Amino acid sequence: MEIKVIKENNIDIAIINSEHILIKDVQSAMDLFATIEYETGCSRMIIDKSLICEEFFDLSTRLAGEILQKFINYGKKIAIIGNTIKERIYSF
Repeated sequence: MEIKVIKENNIDIAIINSEHILIKDVQSAMDLFATIEYETGCSRMIIDKSLICEEFFDLSTRLAGEILQKFINYGKKIAIIGNTIKERIYSF
């Protein structure tokens, strides 16, 4: 996993890049955010949708709701990007 920190409007944001799926369930999502916060101090992150399991995007599994509710409860923010803007984000 590669972590790059950018500063936008005086806010640090971690950009996550990896060759492997990082979010597979609620626990892996929380572990990822704990790692990001510990290593960078960021409470916000940008992650490509290819790093999240497909079940997340199937709303009938309720996985997205569970994960996003945890992020809200802990005051974390996440931006999930697709292929259309990936090149722009990673060029910072």
